[in-house]
Amino acid sequence: MVVKQATEEQVSAGAAGVPGARRRGRPRSFDRTTALEKAVLAFWEHGYEGTSVSDLTRAMGIGAPSLYAAFGDKQALFAEVVRDYGERYGSFGARALTEEPTARAAVERILREAAAEYTAPGRPHGCLVIHAATNCTTPEVEQSLRARRNENIAAFESRIKADVAAGTLPADTDTGALARYVGALVQGMSQQARDGASREELEAVAEIAMTIWPRG
Repeated sequence: MVVKQATEEQVSAGAAGVPGARRRGRPRSFDRTTALEKAVLAFWEHGYEGTSVSDLTRAMGIGAPSLYAAFGDKQALFAEVVRDYGERYGSFGARALTEEPTARAAVERILREAAAEYTAPGRPHGCLVIHAATNCTTPEVEQSLRARRNENIAAFESRIKADVAAGTLPADTDTGALARYVGALVQGMSQQARDGASREELEAVAEIAMTIWPRG
């Protein structure tokens, strides 16, 4: 539900009590893009359940009425945060799957870039989509995050199946298991990064993981 607060978003053109006077919107006093980025960082650091509306208003530097008027409620804001996170920080996987010539090359690149992205300085470590689901008790949010993670695994499997069809991978490759293996690696690297693993340590994990990749 979107809640709009007249005290923040509307100013009466008939403040003097003129009947039928039309209300006019007051220009926002904050930069929406900057506020959204701060919300991304807050949810990324603390997860969905661990981030309250008070936490968000404090991090974003705006009042609750402005938050509701500009973004909707907490759940609507989080949905926008996840989309923004995917565009700003989480798109490396999709690029690798599209740009690399084989599934092996794509996965190797994904793991290498995950090691860098998940440990980048100056921002929370790990993956927001993975971390934000921790202890999540809001069914709609938990389901949407799970759906995104499953979509990633489906994308891995689609790319692996294409390699099987092309003969790059053996015909008897268990494409579902291999895709879930990649998903487990990515999710595990995210948690390891939050637990303090360095980029170099995660790159070493990625290197070992690729040694079992099947060959055509």
